[in-house]
Amino acid sequence: MFGDLIVQPNGVSGLDAVDRKIVEALAVDARLSLKELAARAGLSSPSCSERLRRLEERGVLTGYSADVELSSLGYPLEAIVRVRPLPGMLHVVEKIIQETPEITECDKVTGDDCFICRMAVRSMTDLDRILERIVERAQTNTSMIKSTPVKRRLPPFVG
Repeated sequence: MFGDLIVQPNGVSGLDAVDRKIVEALAVDARLSLKELAARAGLSSPSCSERLRRLEERGVLTGYSADVELSSLGYPLEAIVRVRPLPGMLHVVEKIIQETPEITECDKVTGDDCFICRMAVRSMTDLDRILERIVERAQTNTSMIKSTPVKRRLPPFVG
C-alpha cells in the first residue's frame, strides 16, 4: 500500500518536511483532492502536483489504494498461514502462492518458515480446499485472524 522510503547512508530518508506532510496525508487518505493535499502541505496546487510527480518518480509513492472490507465481498474470514516448503519445492510453492487469488498478501521471510501469507476465505471448508494445493509440497501452520488492532501504517520518519 505504501511506497518504500529510500534511506540515505546517514539515516535521513531524503524527504524534506513538506514531502513528509504529503506522504503522511496520503497514507491516511489517498483520496484527498489536490487542493486539500496542497493546503495540508502549505503549498499551491501546482507546487503540490510537482512534488507528487517527483515523489512518484523517485519511487517513494508507488501507488494509491482503497481499503476494502473483505466481508462485504463475501470473505468473512482471514488467516495467517506460515509455509515451509519441502526440500526442492521452494519455487513450486512460491508459484502456487502467487497463483492463489485468496492469498491477498505474502512475504518471503527468514527463519523456519519461508513464506507468511495473509488469506481471505469464505469458510473453513474453503480454507481447507486452498491449503490442500499447498500441503502436498509444504508444511503449513494456520492461525485465524480474530481482529486487526493495528492496520497497515507508515513507521515513524527517520531524521
